[in-house]
Amino acid sequence: MGSSGDPVIDLHHHGDRETGGGLVDLAVNVRLPAPPEWLAAVIGESITTLGSYPRIDEARTAIAVRHGVREEQVLPTAGGAEAFTLLARGLSPRHALVVHPQFTEPDAALRAAGVVPDHLVLTARSDFTLDPAAVDDGADLIIVGNPTNPTSVLHPVETLAQLRRPGRIVVVDEAFLDAVPGEVDTMINRELSGVLVLRSLTKTWGLAGLRAGYVVGDPALVRLLAAQQPPWSVSSPAAAAMVACMGQQAQSESTAAALAYETKRAHLITRLVALGLPPVTPARAPFVLVDTSAVARHPGSVREELRTAGFAVRRGDTFPGLGPDWIRIAVRDTSVSDALADALADVINR
Repeated sequence: MGSSGDPVIDLHHHGDRETGGGLVDLAVNVRLPAPPEWLAAVIGESITTLGSYPRIDEARTAIAVRHGVREEQVLPTAGGAEAFTLLARGLSPRHALVVHPQFTEPDAALRAAGVVPDHLVLTARSDFTLDPAAVDDGADLIIVGNPTNPTSVLHPVETLAQLRRPGRIVVVDEAFLDAVPGEVDTMINRELSGVLVLRSLTKTWGLAGLRAGYVVGDPALVRLLAAQQPPWSVSSPAAAAMVACMGQQAQSESTAAALAYETKRAHLITRLVALGLPPVTPARAPFVLVDTSAVARHPGSVREELRTAGFAVRRGDTFPGLGPDWIRIAVRDTSVSDALADALADVINR
């Protein structure tokens, strides 16, 4: 376990920095370039109310009904990232611990709030799986992703439940769980004392530019986060989108999308395995993590050569615990995966 991680890592580096210049985007894990027509219509209709300050009451109610929890257990947020800032400011951990490699914004948010977290770094030798026994007993705040970005590992809910204990807060980032059929292994179905679960609507619904997410958890902890939230941080269009995304039409479409990801991911994995580049498995998120060191000419060369070939993939060396030969690849349609595999074959055989 590291005491504070590598200070040279850019914790604010995300996949959107890899894109542009006509590149095929395999670096950002957003399913759609824009929301579907029915959701765009809801967002468009909300524009007629922009002369009034936003209200989140209806969104909170819709989220509570969707997950079968009380409204006091819900806090709508301006994307999942805002929730990390709120918990970093609202909680007062003596010993924060972030399980890496994972999304780096919680680490960055804690540091911005004056808290330098310890790291529990999972490794490829254990397939990036979490052993609760490896967690420091003294940690009073633990942050873990599920399924984890960038490893695509889905930790069993029973494993995460073992992290709970009196005096400890467990934060589970479930930003990609709606891409898992049945949303299995969610912590929301468990007793939520001492637990905060973070969700995002960005990925499934093409809302990265709108910022829509929410927290579900221990009501006392939710109140602490709400006390740190700036007035009106959730816009009226975002609140309207939240209500719509909790409805039956959205849930049916989300379920279909999650099932489609299963097929598309399996195809991508098959192509990568055939190239001698097996991803971390079992992968359950809409992306896979691949170690390219076996075919790299120098550290990071595969990512660089793919970029020259017109493909943007997410670099791994800005995730604590990974190096420059790790790349994260978004799951896309099979034709895109085939084109990527062909480009990779050219890189390997060059």
